Order: sequence, then C-alpha cells, then structure tokens
Amino acid sequence: MRLFIAPIALASLMAGCSAPEALAADAQQQARTITVNGEGTASAVPDMAVLNIGVQSDAPTAADALRANSSNMSATIKKLKDLGIADHDIQTSGLSLNPRYNYEKNRSKPEVIGFTASNTVTVRLRDLSKAGTVIDQAVQSGANSLNGISFAFDEPKPLYNEARKNAVADAKAKAELLTDAAGVRLGRLITIQDGYVQSPSPKMYGARLEMAADSAVPMEAGESSITASISMVYEIE
Repeated sequence: MRLFIAPIALASLMAGCSAPEALAADAQQQARTITVNGEGTASAVPDMAVLNIGVQSDAPTAADALRANSSNMSATIKKLKDLGIADHDIQTSGLSLNPRYNYEKNRSKPEVIGFTASNTVTVRLRDLSKAGTVIDQAVQSGANSLNGISFAFDEPKPLYNEARKNAVADAKAKAELLTDAAGVRLGRLITIQDGYVQSPSPKMYGARLEMAADSAVPMEAGESSITASISMVYEIE
C-alpha cells in the first residue's frame, strides 16, 4: 500500500516546520531598544602639582652655551632636592642645543650668531604649599623658563569611580526621560560600555622668567574635575 500526500498538505507541513524560525526572526525584528550616552564629573581639591622648569642659555659657541646651561641646571636640580623633592619626582623632559641665526643680511643663507642650549625638568610636587617657593628658589638658582604647570591627584582612582557612577546615573535619567516623553516603558538594561575619562588639563604658560624674584610666587590650586562618559542600551517594553 502506497502513502500519498497531496501537494497542498505537503506545503502546509513544510511551512509548519519552519514556523519557529519565522517567529524568532519576526520577534528579533520587532525588538526595540534605546541607546543613551551619559556624562559624569567628580571634583576635588588637587593634592599634587606638576611643573616644567627649564634653563635656557645663550652663548657665542655651542660649547659655551651647553656649559653655562649645565651649570645652571645642576644648581637648579640641587636646590629642588634641598627643598625636599625626591629624586624620583624630578625627571629630565627636554634637552636641546640649537644655533641662532641672523636673517637680516641674507635670508637664503643666514649667519650663525650664536647657540642656545635648553634643558627642562618635570617636577612632581606633592606639597602644594611649597609650589610658589619652589618656583622662586628655582629661579634664584638659575632656572629662567616655566613651560607649563598642571594640578593633579596623587591617587585619582576614587574620583574616576565617582565620575563613572555619575555618568551611569546621567544615562539612566536620560533613558527614563526619553521613554516617558515617547509614551513607552523602559525595559531591562541590555549593554553598558565604558567611554573616555578626561583628567584635568595642564595650564601652559611658556614664559621666560626673569631671575629677580625675592618672594614666593602666588599659587592657587583651586578645584579640578575628572569627567567620564558611558554608553548604555535599554530594551523598550
């Protein structure tokens, strides 16, 4: 006895077999999400300053410029250490020796009229109350340039964490606001992605200092902030 299945019945049976896959694809297409970005900040009074203190020396010859520069920088570094700054908080960050030209007579072939030697050290100062005195004493010892100063945190991790928490709260508040305005319900959190963390930016001065200071340079640390961002994806019910 042979079993006969009508074409229409066979087609219905095949369609029934693929129904779960079709339903899953349809559900995936109907899934609705909302993506929000949050930003949070955390502020505190800095407990560390980073200074870029340098010596620039001009002389007729390269040897004389380098010799004078090395002498003044050695005296500056010694003074910094005498003020209680640890060796590991003083680091050479720039060293150069370049000719100086006179372009007035011949611009295409300028005349060398001397040399400039430059040496810069980055100093991490962990006692902010000494910042003005350190700059003053460095100048008295031979430094004549302050290329930059920034205020930072010796241990910034707690502030990073606080900024991230504030960023998450900001993103969640945005998601609730948007879904409420759209007349829909906010569902479960699907994904969360950490973004950037921005630390305080250095204040650059790039000034050449006169060697005639008699008192501590006025210095105010103020308050610095750390900013963090976060990206979150929610399901819309």
